[in-house]
Amino acid sequence: MLPRGDGDTSYLRAVKWTLIVPTFNEEDVLARCLASAADLADEILVVDSFSTDGTLAIAEKFGARVIQRSYENSASQKNWAIPQATHKWILLLDADEWLTPALHDELHHLKSTREANEAGFWIYRANHFLGKRVRYSGWQGDKVIRLFQRDLCRYEEKHVHSEIITHGHVGSLKARLNHDTYKGIPAWEAKLRRYAAWQAQDYDGRTGELGFYHYWIKPGYRFFKHFVLRGGFLDGHIGMKVSSYAAWAVRLRYEALAQYREQKK
Repeated sequence: MLPRGDGDTSYLRAVKWTLIVPTFNEEDVLARCLASAADLADEILVVDSFSTDGTLAIAEKFGARVIQRSYENSASQKNWAIPQATHKWILLLDADEWLTPALHDELHHLKSTREANEAGFWIYRANHFLGKRVRYSGWQGDKVIRLFQRDLCRYEEKHVHSEIITHGHVGSLKARLNHDTYKGIPAWEAKLRRYAAWQAQDYDGRTGELGFYHYWIKPGYRFFKHFVLRGGFLDGHIGMKVSSYAAWAVRLRYEALAQYREQKK
């Protein structure tokens, strides 16, 4: 790790961190992600699912150690990578996430002033969709644990939206993490279908017989929740899009569950 060049020698005495970034064909976003956090990392570990684009070349440019494994799901991939980190503390970013300057400074201050006693830290995300910041629409409270101790944390075994299980106190950081999952409407819709297929396995054991309630009432309420109760109307056109896709995702989930159960017969 190179010094920051600002005369802050305490930075060089700081506890060491490993930056983990899972990838698969992320050449469009990986450099942005790594550039935002590389100077905080004493090791960069890219966990790749056999990318076929320029992802590996970008990782090598940043001096990353690359390990490869076929992708099963996000939780499985990350849990496989975490024990392979050299250092005790892990900063984990998805390739479509990047540090804001304020979050970078907060992390730098934390890293250079003390070794935290917490098992991990919640970080709020500033989400972007269709090229615009989504400030409401149910996304305003989005937070993730992205800084944590390697030996005290693992992701729960879920196919979709798995969060970290921690053994110890979890703190919170003030600054937000940028997140832009949008790569175009076709890619977004394909992602929702893919997530629905994965969720079918998670929901099978806890969902009764499917019917009108699952296909119409639950999606309708999801739209109402995001657009009205969570202020999606304040985001204008983007809020309408986010709320509509949230409702559609619920419908897709139960359609995928029905198909999954049919295939099990």
